[in-house]
Amino acid sequence: MSGMRPARESLRKTVAEEIKQFMLDNRMRPGDPLPTEAELCIALGASRSSVREAVKTLAALDIVEVRHGHGTYVGRLSLSALVESMTFRGMLSPDDDFQVYADLVDVRELFERGNAERIIGTLSPRHLETLEGLVAEMERQGSGGGDGFVAADRAFHALLVEPLGNELISQLTLAFWDVYSIVAPHLNLMSIEDEEVTVDAHRRIVEAARSGDPVAFVDAIADHYAPVRRRLAAARARTAGQS
Repeated sequence: MSGMRPARESLRKTVAEEIKQFMLDNRMRPGDPLPTEAELCIALGASRSSVREAVKTLAALDIVEVRHGHGTYVGRLSLSALVESMTFRGMLSPDDDFQVYADLVDVRELFERGNAERIIGTLSPRHLETLEGLVAEMERQGSGGGDGFVAADRAFHALLVEPLGNELISQLTLAFWDVYSIVAPHLNLMSIEDEEVTVDAHRRIVEAARSGDPVAFVDAIADHYAPVRRRLAAARARTAGQS
């Protein structure tokens, strides 16, 4: 019995790879329908159970999408599996929780600072107006424990990188907020000073983008993440002191 499970796993992986190759050979795009289960069995020379298991594996990775009652389609090929694993890792232990968050802070800042000139060059007047509105919303909401401040901040950064047209950057930016929802209870509320620095930094980001000043843009980005890192360091110190 012990030898049957590895053999089954190997067969499932083989069939999954064959389905992926089938998609590549047929130049399939997200949303395109795959052949039926029976047709895949014939095309791949595989059993129905092997195809079914392989499809489940590919669905978990968002490579295919199973629409019950309709069929199987090429998936969105998103980072949903990566996001899920990061958020689950954060749930397993507070230390991992903080590390995942710290890593995402570094990645987000790297994306925004490294793409400063491109971001400035791609933001339209409509984008800038919307960003200014989100800064005003952050100022109205205040951080005081509600969701409005965080929601506006999330929307701000999602919109900031959207014109780049880079799906990887956009998805990792949103992954930051998924992990934040887990880490937030450990960070306590923002101080008034942190809140003011955060709102001011967002306002200066928009002003720098509007004036086409990448240096000011980068400085504002750095100022925005400084309070986040301070709160993260304080939370880790509190957790270490309790252990």
